[in-house]
Amino acid sequence: MTNMATLPPSRYFPPAETADEDGMIGAGGELKPEWLLDAYSHGIFPWPVGEFDDPMLWWSLDPRAILEFDSLHVSRRLRQTMQSGRFEVTCDRDFAGVIRGCAKGPGREGGTWISPRMIRAYTKMFELGHAHSVEAWHEGQLAGGIYGVAIAGLFAGESMFTRVRDASKVALVHLVEHLRRRGYRLFDIQQLTPHTERLGAIEIPRSEYLERLAEALSTPVTFGKM
Repeated sequence: MTNMATLPPSRYFPPAETADEDGMIGAGGELKPEWLLDAYSHGIFPWPVGEFDDPMLWWSLDPRAILEFDSLHVSRRLRQTMQSGRFEVTCDRDFAGVIRGCAKGPGREGGTWISPRMIRAYTKMFELGHAHSVEAWHEGQLAGGIYGVAIAGLFAGESMFTRVRDASKVALVHLVEHLRRRGYRLFDIQQLTPHTERLGAIEIPRSEYLERLAEALSTPVTFGKM
């Protein structure tokens, strides 16, 4: 496994290991692509508290939640749903619809953490080819989806939403299978929740995460077409 020392110093942030006990590493900065790419490449991500995104808060959690590609739990009922053809699954067809769908869901402190500023920033990342969405459609309408950031062999899942039962799960299964086929090494989901834990997500120490991140970033894969 690649040693985490192979991660070059960040241009904008202190080392991830210097985050406080809650995982916060700093406040301020800019939500520009160069800042976001630098952050994700060093185990850091932006996460405002509720709707308050100025100054922006940056985090490197310990432990860190990931989803192992071979450990995704797909129930018999979900597999039957996928085989039924109930949903049409696409990639990068409606990034705006997915991120706005995620923003309308419940978030931290009773509000949403996907503020208009965050939407603008990740939409720009999408336009530059750094962010991607997977959509699940039901009867011609967007029923659910997931979006995240892809850098070399890292995919950082940001959020997902559903309007029709199982839609987001179907999108997630398709995404995981796609990433596995493309040769991705690390699927970061940042924080473990009861929902993601039921799907097979686990927590690992930040030190291990950074080692695996270095390995993933040295893996020359691209997201491609689904």
